[in-house]
Amino acid sequence: MIVFIDNKYKIDLSKPIDISIPLSNTDQNPIAWYIEKPEIEPVVFGDWIGKVSEGSSTNFNNIFFNPHGHGTHTECLGHITREFYSINQSLKQFFFTAELISIEPEKINDDLVITLENISTALDITNRNNPEALVIRTLPNSESKKHKNYSKSNPPYLSEEAAIFIREIGIQHLLIDLPSVDREEDEGKLLAHKAFWNVKDINNLNDDARLNCTITEMIFVENEIQDGSYILNLQIASFENDASPSKPILYSMI
Repeated sequence: MIVFIDNKYKIDLSKPIDISIPLSNTDQNPIAWYIEKPEIEPVVFGDWIGKVSEGSSTNFNNIFFNPHGHGTHTECLGHITREFYSINQSLKQFFFTAELISIEPEKINDDLVITLENISTALDITNRNNPEALVIRTLPNSESKKHKNYSKSNPPYLSEEAAIFIREIGIQHLLIDLPSVDREEDEGKLLAHKAFWNVKDINNLNDDARLNCTITEMIFVENEIQDGSYILNLQIASFENDASPSKPILYSMI
């Protein structure tokens, strides 16, 4: 099906590019933040087991997972504020213009860092046109990202200056193939999160904090997907929580 977005961009809905990582209860599920794999188990009431192969009429599972540590998720500034803010209330539109860029983080001391120069150079190469969303694919882009245990691995992260630049050029939705835009162990500073959302005080939110902006982490963009301009469909489950598992989909413009 061919549709127009904002009477301006034409996309083919029959050709989605899924950049989410599915959640499973196997050792293949990616993990971050020192937790165990998700649990997906049938409900048990006495002798009754919610599983068709065990004699039930239906499969009836409980699922225990953490959106931040178990796969692709989208979060709002409520992730870092004392006051509660919900991703379900923050994200009210779901189609955005997007730019996909590929970046090899720079080695700085013992860290791999996505710098302001990395971002600005990549965006110049792709000839950006004021996108609403920015999708960052880090290099090298191994399939292991889909299954990696990131805990205690000090993954690459975004510098504060890069996050400020992304905010200042008007990016509302930031997507990245890492477990966090910030350093794994940063003494709770969360500099990139705060810079992107323009949060100056987590205890008393400033008026110009970016309530409608989101960060999506732990995506995966296959190597054959070319850098450039897309339409992003960003879908979440309707959790009243700071974050939700999500399913970002890219569409090529035609």
